[in-house]
Amino acid sequence: MTLFSRSREDTRKILMRGFLLLSCCLSSLIVDAGDAEIGKQKSAPCVACHGTDGISVYSTWPNLVGQDAQYIASQLKAFRTGTRKSAMMYPMVFDLSDKDIGDIAAYYNQLDCK
Repeated sequence: MTLFSRSREDTRKILMRGFLLLSCCLSSLIVDAGDAEIGKQKSAPCVACHGTDGISVYSTWPNLVGQDAQYIASQLKAFRTGTRKSAMMYPMVFDLSDKDIGDIAAYYNQLDCK
């Protein structure tokens, strides 16, 4: 039986389940808007490699200034869980909460690129 040969009610149920599944998946990707002022304070350890204004001191480390908050948060979480491996980053992020990560991401996101 194909989607087109189903009853209207069955098709509606299938589409609704798909919509609900998609909504759940997308909501897990949304980062809560963090507090940039708190993030500035929490980003003190980041300065050693990523610079005081989010511009890295060496070209081997990425600039964080103006990066998308959701991208920064996802990368920090990946380092924290070990999904993304880095002997340098793991010690920096292993004890950060999701709120800490959101705050740090908000801080770097709001910095102006020079």
